[in-house]
Amino acid sequence: MPASESVPSLPPAVPAVPAKMATGARHTTFSILGSDVVVTGNVAASVDLHVDGKIEGDLKCANLVQGEASEIKGAVTAETAKIAGLLDGSIEAKTLIVHATARITGDVVYETITIENGGKVDGKLSHRRHGAVAAKAPPPLEVVENKSAAL
Repeated sequence: MPASESVPSLPPAVPAVPAKMATGARHTTFSILGSDVVVTGNVAASVDLHVDGKIEGDLKCANLVQGEASEIKGAVTAETAKIAGLLDGSIEAKTLIVHATARITGDVVYETITIENGGKVDGKLSHRRHGAVAAKAPPPLEVVENKSAAL
């Protein structure tokens, strides 16, 4: 190709995600609180949450992953929780995994639990039956008729 001929320029690259969705807040399946983030107040997320920073307040989310250097001071409610840092407060989770680096100080309510060797829990452990609401207890047995059986 002669030097005087120019190569046709390509159209500018089109971003895969429109600029108005740059934050992704409505279109993502998880959120991240980085190690430099400190939240003072309650946190609620309808999606999964990965916490590497510090939270001073109650936390409610779909699924929680807590990093080793993370600190949460408050009550935690999640469907699934993987705790690897410090949790100073109660936790209620359907499935709870306490990693070796985890330190939980508070009561724990769970359906299934795994505690890795080295993980520490200082509080009351309470098993919750399958389902969010415990099944109603059957009525007590009642003696209708008492007959002695002759053998």
